[in-house]
Amino acid sequence: MTLHGWWLFVGAVFLLCGTPGPNMLHILSRSVALGARRSVAAMAGCLTALVLVLAASAAGLTTLLLALPGAFEVLRYAGVAYLIVLGVKAWRADVAPIDVGAGTLPRTVSLAALFRGGFAIGISNPKLLLFAAAFLPQFVTPTAPQGPQFAILVVTFAALECFWYGVYAMGGRSLSAHLARPTVKRAFNRLTGIIFIGFGAALLRAKSA
Repeated sequence: MTLHGWWLFVGAVFLLCGTPGPNMLHILSRSVALGARRSVAAMAGCLTALVLVLAASAAGLTTLLLALPGAFEVLRYAGVAYLIVLGVKAWRADVAPIDVGAGTLPRTVSLAALFRGGFAIGISNPKLLLFAAAFLPQFVTPTAPQGPQFAILVVTFAALECFWYGVYAMGGRSLSAHLARPTVKRAFNRLTGIIFIGFGAALLRAKSA
């Protein structure tokens, strides 16, 4: 893995993690309803599920790429296409206000229940498996040992995900208020779409160089 490739990975994943998806909205809703401190249990559940899925995917990808060398390039181009599709979908995404479900959770809910809820949200996200299969191989050097490279990517992803958990949890009500404004959400969607497509184009150029 090159340093340039790692920085591209950091930029793309930073944006992806910050997008209001199932995990982030779950953390946000728990923070609004229970406070940032108690939402840490939900964060731990989401992060555990994410690391398990990414680690399992990376292990399977390592085996696949070693057994079928031609699969490497197929997955790399699939990853570029996936980024561009994400960009188009983000640009065209609905701008209806986001409902974080504040007030629907009893404040007496246990930490174990919060962890289980976060884990269920994280493990049931099919897009995560698609992301791992199509995206991670783009940043791996096929001629170098692949296991350590996948480990670095998984740890990097987890660290960036944790950062955004903190942002959504600490932002709480003020962040949910901004996300509820259609004009703000439209601008966010379009900026996200442009950046995703830009990352896809940058990776495609890198492959052609």
